[in-house]
Amino acid sequence: MWYIKVNPRKSIKFQQIIARYGECLMLAEERFGIILELLEKQQTVSISQLCEKLGISEATARRDLTALDRQGRLTKVHGGAVALRETVQSGSDEPDFVTKSKLHIDEKERIARYAAAQVNDDDFVFLDAGTTVIRMVEHLTKSRAAFVTTGITCARRLVEMGLRAYVVGGLLKPGTEAIVGGVALEGLQGYHFTKAFLGANGVTVKEGVTTPDTEEARIKAKAVEQAYMTYVLADSSKFGKAAAVTICPMNKVCIITSRLPDEAYRQHAVIKEVEAGSKSEKTSRPAKPNL
Repeated sequence: MWYIKVNPRKSIKFQQIIARYGECLMLAEERFGIILELLEKQQTVSISQLCEKLGISEATARRDLTALDRQGRLTKVHGGAVALRETVQSGSDEPDFVTKSKLHIDEKERIARYAAAQVNDDDFVFLDAGTTVIRMVEHLTKSRAAFVTTGITCARRLVEMGLRAYVVGGLLKPGTEAIVGGVALEGLQGYHFTKAFLGANGVTVKEGVTTPDTEEARIKAKAVEQAYMTYVLADSSKFGKAAAVTICPMNKVCIITSRLPDEAYRQHAVIKEVEAGSKSEKTSRPAKPNL
């Protein structure tokens, strides 16, 4: 039988003693297994979550994460860890526009409706060629805002709805009907948007907001640079996945999503979550505008 002897002259709290005792009983490999199981379920985990779940000190939690990071079993980040990225999608693997437009329709519709409500009549808005962004256009009825887009389908729909639209020149990419290339980049340089709305193929803490195509990534990154506020429209399937090219870090944008798979993402970006049947917004910290 084990006994814990407490010296009343010492200032160590009883809870600290119990925590240290628990660390001795649970082997490191046991803790590693639990940590990896948590990451498999929720993609991210914080130091405080590990302390509560495993009954260990912060120092031990950090040591465990460092060890697992060195073993290549997770990625350690400030305040916790994230799962190894689920997929790395290259440009050749990207589905075409028609295929993507048929995926996660209900979620995209809720995101699109919420995004459209963020546009004011005095805004100067950038819209990319993302399928959720195009759905957003359907809810921009009677808007007096001016729109600049690199999406052919998006431009066509804006004009059909009687909205003021400008199309950036450049090379047309057949699969996504997006305009890319050096000419498009030069065209965006002269604009100063109040708001930009972008689609994305993946969102992770480490890689940030990602897309499979290098040319589209450059266009999206330039739009972020030229906009005071950028919104990324990402359904729940995009979280925990990373495509080949980073557009920007998470803290550069506000992410509008249908369902956030893990609350830990709120530590790294402003998240606006639109659930079925309701609209709710939870802000973890202010977005960083591009001044």
